[in-house]
Amino acid sequence: MSLTIGVLALQGDVREHVAALASHGVEALTVRRPDELERCDGLVIPGGESTTIAKLAGICDLLDPLRERVRSGMPAFGTCAGMILLADRITDGVEGQQTIGGLDVTVRRNAFGRQVDSFEEDLRVTGLPERVHAVFIRAPWVEQVGDGVEVLARVGEHPVAVRQGHLLATSFHPEVGGDGRMHGLFVEMVRGSVDFSG
Repeated sequence: MSLTIGVLALQGDVREHVAALASHGVEALTVRRPDELERCDGLVIPGGESTTIAKLAGICDLLDPLRERVRSGMPAFGTCAGMILLADRITDGVEGQQTIGGLDVTVRRNAFGRQVDSFEEDLRVTGLPERVHAVFIRAPWVEQVGDGVEVLARVGEHPVAVRQGHLLATSFHPEVGGDGRMHGLFVEMVRGSVDFSG
């Protein structure tokens, strides 16, 4: 049985995520409609602008189906804005900003600063033997984690990669720079969640 992992294709680095997933031998599907979401064993929510992605998801009748799939246990991997969208709580959000939720964290939008404050850093990530080259662009950070959340990487004191059960999130853009190990970690999470018995 092959895996199908979707990439929410409303805004952001969609092609780069599709290529990263395909390099791990899974079918990568762009998702813009509920019927496409239904075909997915897991979903990547890319960077972009979190408020815009949430609004577009609402317009496309995807917001509630996304919430339901995440609530029912579909693995999801949020990067940058995707981390914000998976968070249960946001600091410095715009009024009325909606999320998909499911990840018991508080995330601060644009915590590292504006576009001109973008930076790169080699991070130690729990479970990976060598450092990951991480690209931060108008990136959030995690201000508070719930009891069930594992912090996988930090910049200074701030968590920038977290995992809670079937959910994975990074402040940085793992689709940039050709290091596919974060996507590989997510593919293994999806593989572990799917019943291959028939």
